[in-house]
Amino acid sequence: MTTKQRFEHILAWFAENMPVAESELNYRNPYELLVAVMLSAQCTDKRVNMVTPALFEAYPDARALAAATSDEVFEYVKSVSYPRSKADHLVAMAQRLMEVYNGEVPDTIEELQTLQGVGRKTANVVCAVIWNQPAMAVDTHIFRVSERLGLTTRSKNPLQTERQLVKYIPAEIIPKAHHWLLLHGRYVCQARKPLCRRCGIQEYCRYYEKNEKK
Repeated sequence: MTTKQRFEHILAWFAENMPVAESELNYRNPYELLVAVMLSAQCTDKRVNMVTPALFEAYPDARALAAATSDEVFEYVKSVSYPRSKADHLVAMAQRLMEVYNGEVPDTIEELQTLQGVGRKTANVVCAVIWNQPAMAVDTHIFRVSERLGLTTRSKNPLQTERQLVKYIPAEIIPKAHHWLLLHGRYVCQARKPLCRRCGIQEYCRYYEKNEKK
């Protein structure tokens, strides 16, 4: 099976079996998504969703967050991973949003990455989810799943994974494909032990072919 054929089969299966694939983070606008994604780094969406209601009530927009101190924000986010640095980043991010973008979240990957604490993955998520841009955000799930399935080969870092994926995934479905792979990694192709026996794409999977198929 060629790489192109593998992509075609896997994408077709997801399109049929997971027609709705969306972020599991709770948000109502670009500002809230940006904050939630920043908090989700090395943290579960479930935990972030427990934290953000009170956080957004206290700081409903960039203006309010920019006026806060990191110590004040820390009290709202202290149950997530790396709360001190995330509190610092959130306040600095909001301050730059006010100073440079009049409180509005920019809609380009390049501009988003000028915000404190916003890397390429976070920028890609915001552009894909909010503006449906062909931006492939690569987290630990997607990095792992792509290599196991055989969609990538010997990828050494998230950027290499991103480049290999977007080469074969049609631009118009990249935002949804991001969620297909992420959710598959979260619930089926798990890190410690992939649940191959309940996986619908095992016949197209390089890992299954080598390690599980009997």
